[in-house]
Amino acid sequence: MKLWVNGGLHDAETARVSVLDHGLTVGDGVFETVKAERGETFALTLHLERLTRSARGLGLPDPDLDEVRRACAAVLEANPMELGRLRITYTGGPSPLGSERGDAGTSLVVALGGTGRRPDTTAVVTVPWTRNERGALTGLKTTSYAENVVALAKARERGASEALFANTVGRLCEGTGSNVFVVVDGRILTPPVSSGCLAGITRALAVRWTGAEEADLPLDVLESADEVFLTSTLRDVQAVHRVDGRELSPAPGPVTAKAMRTFDEHAARDRDPRLGW
Repeated sequence: MKLWVNGGLHDAETARVSVLDHGLTVGDGVFETVKAERGETFALTLHLERLTRSARGLGLPDPDLDEVRRACAAVLEANPMELGRLRITYTGGPSPLGSERGDAGTSLVVALGGTGRRPDTTAVVTVPWTRNERGALTGLKTTSYAENVVALAKARERGASEALFANTVGRLCEGTGSNVFVVVDGRILTPPVSSGCLAGITRALAVRWTGAEEADLPLDVLESADEVFLTSTLRDVQAVHRVDGRELSPAPGPVTAKAMRTFDEHAARDRDPRLGW
């Protein structure tokens, strides 16, 4: 396995960033995960646009997107695989042992890991912790991911693949690494970005391609929704068959099944879609 680290390819066993890198010491970094099928990325441009927005939100210099594209191409060529998770990480670089940044420049790492196709349905659980819709990192895809690690571990303990958060005012927000949609009376609804959720790439494409609507939703909509589904880079559109102790049957339901087909059809036609943000 070869990784791109700060300007070139390296073997995984010898690839190194500084132990004083701000991404390691204080989580001062941003990242993107891009689906790669047989060496071809999906929605790479949208992911790179969000990488830049996240970097700006942290006050980092804009990443050199030409370099990022070269790094992605080099890693994909060096590591051929059927289905992969391409991870782009951009950090504040070597810095003092504190919150202040150093002047050594940023770090860029691109790596690729193999993965399998997700099942058509999954189980989710709600967790007692909340998303802060007014926080300094709200809407940014940062490497400060520990609360997601804790919540996902809780979901795994309960036989689920994802944990869902409310925000501080009790509204449905998002999963640890996914956006959530519900079907109510035939309408596809998803929390707005103002809820504190990440502006997911797959979420945005699903909204455009399926006609879903943004709506402020109470967390307990999960107790009554006709159907529930998740979206993310590696899930695409994935039906939910259980929320906590509630079974949803059939899963995927008819609206979700149509959304899954619609997403797959559009994604097959355009591997680098644009949204005009």
